[in-house]
Parts: sequence; structure tokens; C-alpha cells
Amino acid sequence: MLNKLIFANLTHRPVRTLLSVLAIAVEVTMILTLVGVSHGTLDSTAERARGVGADIVVRPPNSTVMSSLSSAPISDKLPGVLLQEPHVVLATGTVIQSLTFPDSITGLDFAAFNKMNGGFAYIAGGDPVADDDMIVDKYYAQQKQLHVGSRLRLIDHDWNISGIFEGGKLARICVKLTALQMITGSPGHLSQVYVKLDNPKLAQQVADTLKTRMPGYPIFTMEELTSMLSISNIGMLTDFIGVVIGVAVIVGFIVVFLAMYTAVLERTREIGILKAVGGGSGLILNILFRETLMLAVCGTVVGIALTYGTQWMMKHSVPASLVQETVYVWWVYAGAIAVVGALLGAIIPGYKAVNQDVTEALSYE
Repeated sequence: MLNKLIFANLTHRPVRTLLSVLAIAVEVTMILTLVGVSHGTLDSTAERARGVGADIVVRPPNSTVMSSLSSAPISDKLPGVLLQEPHVVLATGTVIQSLTFPDSITGLDFAAFNKMNGGFAYIAGGDPVADDDMIVDKYYAQQKQLHVGSRLRLIDHDWNISGIFEGGKLARICVKLTALQMITGSPGHLSQVYVKLDNPKLAQQVADTLKTRMPGYPIFTMEELTSMLSISNIGMLTDFIGVVIGVAVIVGFIVVFLAMYTAVLERTREIGILKAVGGGSGLILNILFRETLMLAVCGTVVGIALTYGTQWMMKHSVPASLVQETVYVWWVYAGAIAVVGALLGAIIPGYKAVNQDVTEALSYE
């Protein structure tokens, strides 16, 4: 009976109920979208790093895992030096030129790269032949509506699309190493170096040896590098997510506060009748908090559904390097955050409702 009364109260003002549900849904969608993009972008970066097939990565001095490698401070003689080290069977460098965040162009030695991991898996076309040739992954091609033979202007240079490949390996946009070195004014220099060993199990041992011989160079095993590409290791991103969650809780609080406060004012006489027939404060609070909980649950469900819409938008209208994942565990977290914010918003209206005078409430028009 009580559930029927709660449902009737919510449907009596359908517009207000709908707006409350949508506001909570936006709160949930905001959280899930941010978390999904954070996880998706970092996970896709880690996947592309693993796809290189290297065992060790040598980065420029004074750089970190999340540093932008938009310069080329490493001599291109370093791969040759690394080849002299025990257990090293292949070493090749790349040059990275940043575009509009978060995209970038990667220049590489395709012959060495192909030996390291078997090369790219092409959907159409193949490796660059001319210095103006460029290859892109299928996601970037889909977003920019590119095909083999298309022309694309980047970094003030016209490129010919010579190949479209499956994603998950190194980068989304690649050109010949020497071509990018000349265009960026960094001939003879590299942004980072990948090293392949004859026995991957020796990666940590070899990396430790290289660190002693090359002080100042951040040197990581591929396992170390990819493990660092997580939200928990990026303090600024964790803080940003915390701020967004805080804003989401405030939004939920304000929306539910306004909805419930208005509902209490409109139902002053109804509350008076409930009190007159013996309904205690617990019953009135039970009704209000159940209504609030129903709004929060409905808003959470709608918010989760809306995240699939944001995924579609991310896939078709934002840089291909931003990837949104579905992080299922955050469905629970986002729902809990929505419920907490909603219940907080119902506290003051609930306090007003239980403290209404019965006589005044019954005479209220």
C-alpha cells in the first residue's frame, strides 16, 4: 500500500519527476563518462605499447612515463650502442610529434619495427614507400573518413594515406622516421628507443644494467611501463575525478532538495492528514526517503543507459586517441554516489515535513 502511495506521489507531478530523474542521470553519466575515458585512454595506450613487441623502453633524460615526447633529444646512435649489450637482439627508435591533444604523429624505421613484432596488420594498403606516405589505424581513418589514396594535411605538410591498419600497436598515425626527422628539424635524433631481448625473462636484469651504464635515462621494462599507465598512478587525474564526483554530489543534492522541498510544500495538507490519523514522523520520513531513493535509482539506470550514447559520440566525434570504456564496477559506485547525494538533499525537506503543525497543515489551502 505504501509503495502504491509513493508511486502515485511521483506520477502526480510527472514533469518534476522526469526532470529530477534526468538531472540525477546526468550526474551519473558525467561520472561514468569521465571514468570510462580515463580508463579507456590509458588502457589503449598500454595496449599499443605492448603491441610494439619490445622488452625495454629507453626514454629521454628528465622525462616521466606521462611526459609528452614532442621533442627528440636522444641521438640516433643510441640504438647501435644498445645492440652491443648482452642479450639485446634489436633496438629501434621513434620520433614523436604532438598534434592537437591527444593525437600525435610517430616516425619509425619500418624495417626494424617489422622485425620486432611482425609489422602492422593492414586492412588496406601497406607500409609507406615515399617520404610523404602516412599510415593510420582504422579508428582514425573512420573518424577522418580516410581511405588509401586520401590526402591529409598535418604539421603544415601534405601526406598521402598509403595504408590503414588494425589498432593496438605503437601509435595511431605513423610515417617514415627520416621524413619526420627532417620535417621537425631533428635529423639524427630520436624521442625514445625500444629494445628487444633474446630472452624476455631477462628484461629486468638488462634494464638494471642499462640504468647503471646510462645514468639519467629513465629505463623501463615493458611490464613496468604498462603497469604505470593506470589512474591510481596519475595523481592529477585522480584528483580531477574526485572533483567531478564532488560536483556530481552537489548537483544531486540541489536537484533532490528542490524537488522534495517543493513536494513537501504542495503536500502540506496531505502530511497533516497522515499525522491526524496517527501517522508518526517515521512514516512521513519513510515516504519521503523512499520517493528519493526511487528517483535516485531511476536516475542511475537512465544515467547508465546514457553512457552508451556518450560512447557513440566519443567514437564518432572526438579525437580517436580518446577511448571510452565501460567500467562496470563504477556502475555501483556512481549509483551509490547518486543515492547519497539524493538522500542528503531530502534531509531538510524531511525535517520540515515532520515538524509541521497538524492544525496548520489541515487548514492549509
